[in-house]
Amino acid sequence: MNILITGGTGFIGTALCAHLSEENHSIIIKTRQAGFSNGKIKGINDLNQLSVDEKFDVVINLAGEPIANKRWSKKQRIKIVESRLSTTEELIVFFKRLTHKPNLFISGSAIGYYGVGSSNDVVDEDSSADDSFSSTLCASWEESALQAQSLGIRTCLLRTGIVLGNNGGALKKMLPAFKLGLGGKLGTGKQWMSWIHIKDLISIIDFCINDENVTGAINCTAPHPVTNAKFTEALGKSLNRPTRLHMPAVIIKLLMGDMGEELLLAGKKVLPIKIEKAGFQFNYKDIDSALSDVL
Repeated sequence: MNILITGGTGFIGTALCAHLSEENHSIIIKTRQAGFSNGKIKGINDLNQLSVDEKFDVVINLAGEPIANKRWSKKQRIKIVESRLSTTEELIVFFKRLTHKPNLFISGSAIGYYGVGSSNDVVDEDSSADDSFSSTLCASWEESALQAQSLGIRTCLLRTGIVLGNNGGALKKMLPAFKLGLGGKLGTGKQWMSWIHIKDLISIIDFCINDENVTGAINCTAPHPVTNAKFTEALGKSLNRPTRLHMPAVIIKLLMGDMGEELLLAGKKVLPIKIEKAGFQFNYKDIDSALSDVL
């Protein structure tokens, strides 16, 4: 297949491009890295470099400023929002001028769509959003992406949880402290952490490409989410390190503001109902096997 990817040099994008290359697909990534080229992967800086007669089977949109890199100042919030919406809107304009529309548009989102709070209630793809920053961000991003449907393009929205891999993501930030025996639960530790192994996330993208019946929002999370306390215990066990230190909620709020409150202290029990009903099989269903493989 011919595949166009935005965000192809990020944590998830790099793993995805490597997988798609192994599958012998032809890949073009839109990137700010001038002159990017990597084997079968060609880089472009602007969609205007592509002809209106270009034929793409699949377009995958993963571009966006990392949401957890900096405290959410007003300036940073604007950067996070615009980095997602501007790229998505640019793709919609690109689709409109193409002579041959892609068969499938896969666009990123996150389980932040479901907002803040923590309870034992199961969250599926039909669960509602709220007025938190994370939720409104994801809702706007999805709304922009869904414009592709009116152009006759099948559209999938990846509501991704905490992605576990060994080259980036949440674990890259957590491992230094945990390896030193300085890890511990955050706040009460009762908040849910809905996670997914990066290999399963790549497999879900593959599944979406190959199953024409899959459409709309898809929870990209493992079938067995865990609480922060359980995740902390499992990570410490995998590293053979103690996890007795505890970061109180008040300190997290003081240091990180809304970002800490929404991303670290809140969490919902998100389950991959739609993709499992479609027949997808996870390779890493429980946290212990996932961490064992990654570490």
